[in-house]
Amino acid sequence: MEKIKYIALLRGINVGGKNIIKMNELKTVFEELKFIEVKTYIQSGNIIFTDTDKDKTKLTEIIQKALFEKFNYDCPIRIYNFNEYQNIINNIPKGFGMEKEKYKYDVWFLINPLTAEEVMKSVRLRDGVDKMYKGSGVVYTSRLIEMLGKSYFSKTVQLPMYKNITIRNWNTTQRIVELMEEQCNENKEHSKQTK
Repeated sequence: MEKIKYIALLRGINVGGKNIIKMNELKTVFEELKFIEVKTYIQSGNIIFTDTDKDKTKLTEIIQKALFEKFNYDCPIRIYNFNEYQNIINNIPKGFGMEKEKYKYDVWFLINPLTAEEVMKSVRLRDGVDKMYKGSGVVYTSRLIEMLGKSYFSKTVQLPMYKNITIRNWNTTQRIVELMEEQCNENKEHSKQTK
């Protein structure tokens, strides 16, 4: 059976003293679910894993149930397979991430049923400070660093939809795809050697 590389993005863990989950314990939960090649990246809840099941809805339900039972963690999560996640990186808006000394770049990963269209309609932008671009299942945002305190994006936490958004900065977003690629390349190399 084909092995599929996934990334699970958890929202709201290890933030402001809430939902404190140690990464080694999180890794153990995924391994107990019989996922393989489990790797966590930084404390914000990014877990790369491999499985043969193509049903992301089923995988999401299994993981959420296990997280609730182990940590009493009751927030939605978002799972992407490697190709989907790679497309998020490959389809960034023109110039996105290119002026890191001037702008803070983030990717808002949207958890079903929330859509990029809904976010674009509902989130206010401050002229000259905030920019937002629609992607597939994500929105890309940038804020002028020298005016971060004036950004309207912080007001998003007051919207009901916020519970269906998990945000990663651009560096983290890129690093995750690099880690997934490294694992894929290692697997290809291993396959060659064992033939």
